[in-house]
Amino acid sequence: MKWLDKEVHFGVRQQGRLVAHAGLVQVTVSVDGDRLQVAGLGGVIVAPDLRGHGLARLVVTAAVEHARGSGAEFGLLFCWPDRVPLYQHLGWRALDGDMQVEQPDGLVSMPPLPMWIPLAEGAIWPRGRARLLSLPM
Repeated sequence: MKWLDKEVHFGVRQQGRLVAHAGLVQVTVSVDGDRLQVAGLGGVIVAPDLRGHGLARLVVTAAVEHARGSGAEFGLLFCWPDRVPLYQHLGWRALDGDMQVEQPDGLVSMPPLPMWIPLAEGAIWPRGRARLLSLPM
């Protein structure tokens, strides 16, 4: 799977060591032909020895707050099942259905669960078939 490079990065360093990271990139999603500008979150990682200390929450919250000023109506991420509770706790919602994404050999259905968060007051993800018009984040 090929991924987009992130444009904006959020990190936590301890004693000069990067111990947590999240990245954002602006992407376009088509839902039944309507285009949405979305802040794509990806590259969320925490050093194994520091998991469970709130560092993922810290970098994801910083990224979401930054994205709220970007003009995007929604945040979007792709999540493995074991991490869904973390993101739900932070206000992310599972998308109904799968999402297709671009890959060098064509469209593929994204295996991880797509999740979204409203960035604008009252924003609700539209119903319909969703397609990310780029590589995933």
